[in-house]
Amino acid sequence: MLRTLSSRAAFTVARRGLASGALRKTPLHSTHAAMGAKLVEFGGWEMPVQYPDGIMKEHLGCRNSAGLFDVSHMLGVKVTGKDRVAFMEKLCVADLAGLPDGMGSLSVITNEDGGVIDDCIITNAGDHLYMVINAGHEDKDLPHMQKYLDEFKAAGGDAAFETLADNGILALQGPKAAEVLQRYTSDDLSKMAFMSAKPMTVNGQDIFVARSGYTGEDGFELAVPKGSGAKHGVVTMWEELMAQPEVNAVGLGARDSLRLEAGLCLYGNDLDDTTSPSEGSLLWVIAKRRRTEAGGFVGSDRILAELPPKQGGTKKVSRKRAGFIVNKGAPARSGAKVFDMDGAEVGVVTSGGMSPCLKKGIGMVYVKTGLQKEATELQVEVRGKMQPITIAKMPFVEANYYRGA
Repeated sequence: MLRTLSSRAAFTVARRGLASGALRKTPLHSTHAAMGAKLVEFGGWEMPVQYPDGIMKEHLGCRNSAGLFDVSHMLGVKVTGKDRVAFMEKLCVADLAGLPDGMGSLSVITNEDGGVIDDCIITNAGDHLYMVINAGHEDKDLPHMQKYLDEFKAAGGDAAFETLADNGILALQGPKAAEVLQRYTSDDLSKMAFMSAKPMTVNGQDIFVARSGYTGEDGFELAVPKGSGAKHGVVTMWEELMAQPEVNAVGLGARDSLRLEAGLCLYGNDLDDTTSPSEGSLLWVIAKRRRTEAGGFVGSDRILAELPPKQGGTKKVSRKRAGFIVNKGAPARSGAKVFDMDGAEVGVVTSGGMSPCLKKGIGMVYVKTGLQKEATELQVEVRGKMQPITIAKMPFVEANYYRGA
């Protein structure tokens, strides 16, 4: 079902069919339970954090073969109207006008203070734009979009947006992902490069497929409509893909360790609505054209002022996001304090854990500007003891995105 959103009241009342305060469940909830998954709360949803084989096997299975993720807690949004590009460019930092049909762009939605409300991929789907917002963010993102849509339409703009609330979303990731998915479609997947997307028929179901993901591996995200059968379409798709010998189910635990190895941010940990793109080391997502458009998007005053001086920036930020490797000892977790070698506090860990591939602790920190440079030696407090860390380039594990045949 496409749910058209025409007033802010819709956001506070409609939480995808569940009563206020109740944990939401994806169409695959009972499937996860039957598989023996450990279920936890995440972003207002009850989701599988791991399956009986454990996080390590799930992680390495995805790196070496193929992993299947239920990401139906995320929400697809369809933006329409002849001025849809101009409307969305008011909200984000991407060059959507220059985005070819069937291609997506990673971007950030920003607030009036230049902070990041959400990070998302926005795709030019031909007659509309398609984006997926993070779990639990609809009550924040959608009112923000509606506020600026109202202003945009009042000024004569033609745009609208709808949520694809009944869709289920799967992520099939790993070096064997394309081989597996190709068995179910006549479309030639070798012609789909990283960040491309298109509607196609997979396993007899008409779905929207994007060659993207959150693991650093090649892979696909499948937006599957409910359909008219007794089972939700995403359940049928899950069952088919899980029947393939290369595929293993992956929960939130391994999803987190995979994205961390790939150097990808987790919103709420590594980004929030006070963090600017410059502070988050995300200047690369600001398209070249947008860097000269003062007033062209929400929060542009701060964001453009924090560009490098050669690009017209006039303000230096006080902190920067960076990656780190634990030289010796236990991994540092989110919230751990970071110190320089003289013992002065200089930052904080926002994500951290053991890398199954590197077999050592890795993570992300925010540190005082200047200390984010690669090979900088710092220390982190873990269980009351200081452990040495080294600032390191991300990704920690080389990405395997498919760039085309």
